[in-house]
Amino acid sequence: MSTVVHTAQGQVEGVREGELVVFKGIPYAEPPIGERRWLPPESTQPWQGVRPARQFGPAAHQNPIPLDILPAFTVGDSMSEDCLSLNVWTPGLDDAARPVLVWIHGGAFVLGSGAQSLYEGSVLARRGDVVIVTINYRLGPLGFMNLDALTDGRIPATGNEGLLDQVAALRWVRENIAGFGGNPENVTIFGESAGGMSIGCLLGLPEARGLFHKAIPQSGACGTSNSAERALRAAERVLAELGLARRDTDALRAATPAQLLEVQARMALLGQADPELGGMPFQPCVDGRVLPRIPIDSVRAGSAAGIPVLVGSTLEEWKLFGAADPSIFSLGEEELVTRLSENLEETDARRIIRCYREARTSRNDPVTPTELMLAIETDRIFRVPALQLAEAQHANRTPAYNYLYTWKSPSMGGMLGACHAIELGFVFGTIDSAGAREFSGAGPAADALERNTQDAWLAFARTGDPSHETLGKWPAYGEARHTMLLGESCGVEEAPFEAERASWDGVETAGRL
Repeated sequence: MSTVVHTAQGQVEGVREGELVVFKGIPYAEPPIGERRWLPPESTQPWQGVRPARQFGPAAHQNPIPLDILPAFTVGDSMSEDCLSLNVWTPGLDDAARPVLVWIHGGAFVLGSGAQSLYEGSVLARRGDVVIVTINYRLGPLGFMNLDALTDGRIPATGNEGLLDQVAALRWVRENIAGFGGNPENVTIFGESAGGMSIGCLLGLPEARGLFHKAIPQSGACGTSNSAERALRAAERVLAELGLARRDTDALRAATPAQLLEVQARMALLGQADPELGGMPFQPCVDGRVLPRIPIDSVRAGSAAGIPVLVGSTLEEWKLFGAADPSIFSLGEEELVTRLSENLEETDARRIIRCYREARTSRNDPVTPTELMLAIETDRIFRVPALQLAEAQHANRTPAYNYLYTWKSPSMGGMLGACHAIELGFVFGTIDSAGAREFSGAGPAADALERNTQDAWLAFARTGDPSHETLGKWPAYGEARHTMLLGESCGVEEAPFEAERASWDGVETAGRL
């Protein structure tokens, strides 16, 4: 049986792997190198003959991952500015018009790749008879640095080139996926962390409209974006670190990826945030053109009306990052207030601390400054933005479904809890991949949660409703705040952890990461 597909750019040849045909490293845009560095992606030029698609393309340039807890997160040594490629797993090269799921990887906009083994698409493709696509996009200063004002327009980068890469990949899917057995009129984008935040931006991005039909932002929603002012400060810092003048665009274009990565490593990342730059200096930017405004404001105004969303977070997201920030374990009460006041008004910080202490005390949960910090940051960065997206879609008469992942990792003696990224192996069916069991856990309950998670995600991709036989009816989010808890046991609850959620009413969290 043939493994060759005719795309708009030329023929590609994949490889048969059991019941699937797999294509790796298909370019979806021209290499963003030389004069194309920091410019929007350009369509791939046609090629002659049959192009092999049997090996993953290089990842975007990045520094080593700071949390070496899971071998399945490993990116490998193959990195290049020529990184704009995608991968496809399909059950058949026919006209079955299967649902298509396009994965956008996470990694704080500075890490990750569509080739990480945790995101291997074969289990989902087989289980759901769907087409799975994973993509690479530009990262760090090469993908998310606004240079337009800084260079007087000589390098007209908006700071959203990594987002535009994702749009280009979705355009490729629309144009070509039918040849891979997929339905271009039933495309679901899903992603976690920076991938979920990317999806939140795409929901408010004019250029992305019509390119996808459903969205699953995991541990990330519509609240993440740099202001133009903060993006300018980040770009100024990069030039200063490189010793370059504002208008020295030739030298900037000549800077090597290694030099840019050295600068990136000296700039803030999450736990060691610089107050002037935030925890993620390189992230999508509200530039007024590509990203007109903070994405949640666009969604509230109807930019994503008609696009069902399945959105959620994990119960203890910030415990993963706390493991990399030793100072968090020695916080005193006033230090807790100071840390939280970096992103909140002090009066709000003190009120929210008081609310969390009361709610957690009523459940016999620990209320040390460390535990309160972890719980509040979990909700500020992840859970509250997810609920705000669900609320906005509900207000726009568009189905939104909310989940809370409560499964706890056994790693590091259990100190990670239901942390950031815990759901990934369950979504992809890769909890058995190298080293993953140590992070994800094992046993009949883990296997059942893996099946439940996959079936919910697949049902949503097929119909826009995650209800399925095993989990039962999953009500849409609305006034009752129905939430599916996914963990040791699964089930719907009305307004879980409501006191904590209500404490954020009227508090602005968007754009403060």
